[in-house]
Amino acid sequence: MSGVTSTAAPVRPRTAARAGLLAFLGANVVAVTALFAAGGTSDSPLIGVGRLAGLYGALAMACQLLLVARLPWLDRRLGMDRLTSLHRWTGFAVLWLLLAHVVFVVFGYAEVEQHGPVGEFVQLATTMAGVLRAIVAFVLLLVVGGVSARFARRRMSYETWHFVHLYTYAVVLLAFAHQVAIGQSFTGSPLAKAYWWTLWLGAGTAVLSGRVLLPLWRNLRHRLRVTAVVPESPDVVSVYLTGKHLDRLPARAGQFFLWRFLTRDRWWQANPFSLSAAPDGRTLRLTAKAVGESSAALRSLRAGTRVFAEGPYGAFTTLHQRRPNALLVAGGAGITPVRALLEDIAGHVVVLYRVRTPRDAVLLPELHTLARARGAVIHVLSGPSTAEGPHGPLLGAESLLALVPDIRERDVFVCGPPGMTSAVLRGLRRLRVPAPQVHAERFSLAA
Repeated sequence: MSGVTSTAAPVRPRTAARAGLLAFLGANVVAVTALFAAGGTSDSPLIGVGRLAGLYGALAMACQLLLVARLPWLDRRLGMDRLTSLHRWTGFAVLWLLLAHVVFVVFGYAEVEQHGPVGEFVQLATTMAGVLRAIVAFVLLLVVGGVSARFARRRMSYETWHFVHLYTYAVVLLAFAHQVAIGQSFTGSPLAKAYWWTLWLGAGTAVLSGRVLLPLWRNLRHRLRVTAVVPESPDVVSVYLTGKHLDRLPARAGQFFLWRFLTRDRWWQANPFSLSAAPDGRTLRLTAKAVGESSAALRSLRAGTRVFAEGPYGAFTTLHQRRPNALLVAGGAGITPVRALLEDIAGHVVVLYRVRTPRDAVLLPELHTLARARGAVIHVLSGPSTAEGPHGPLLGAESLLALVPDIRERDVFVCGPPGMTSAVLRGLRRLRVPAPQVHAERFSLAA
């Protein structure tokens, strides 16, 4: 069982990660601004603004690569959901900065050449080396940005969204080639070119390492395979896995993997499922509800099926525990990481398990067994989403305080459907539970 000493770390893991990202961004903003200044003045102030927007847009694009590289140090401290959200907003910043780059450069050259903006755009595209590549990159970026908008993302499968998103790498290559070939800050400065190459090679290496080399190495090392498939209820199933050297797999209770079951009809699908038991160095277990074709098909897996797993991912772990005791709040599929955390977390624990009906409370016998073994308290809160108890909504501020009077003195881990999670977080804010003690993670691949 993990322990929490009385002396807290001087810097919280999440704070350290945020500070590291801000330091990286700040240092490179200063470097890019210096490159722009060293490149000399432009023929028009509009061109100068466009150049600077292009440089900042390219820097933001490099930061995007870093955010989705799935580097273990960042992921354990921030979680994939926060990194994905940062990546999404950085993507919109890239889109607007590069749009500004195009508009200001075109209007600037139109002013200098005394042409109309449309004619100048056509002339630049057809006569200046590298501009046509940049236009293709910008069009691809618009397509990727369009499918990343919430209204579009909700209407397509993850696999389709992911395939379209791969065009971002073509955007990166085309934009980089365009800048190094004709960018005023680079054409006459070997130092500027060396910095730009270093920045982009570093970002590319991070992606290659985190998303390709590390998963390949771990799977070659651990060689996971299915050992058993156990129904937990009519629509919930647990899958047990084993492999080699699992005691060296850096997985923690509360984390999740992207699982690929290497059968003829499933090898190309990567599905995020949390560990539903704390890793013990010998086996791993995931538990999933049949809410779609992918999770429903888990029942048909056979013992011996090879598994390719990417991860572990997520910051929903005891790494962030700061108080001696804890409150775990779960709903729906969120019970799987919470059940694993109950094995691993320190101190006295209260579990609030929100279900629609008592029949939906999967893994409840295991939870009661664990609770008895460690003196934890479990409250199963059942009823429709509009249900209320003696103190109002079942997970409202007043109900939370009635169930857990010392809630302000506990770390609170929340995992469940978005509506439930948001309601709990609102209640915690009303109760003035310190933000550093609140931990919530949405296991999202494409926020």
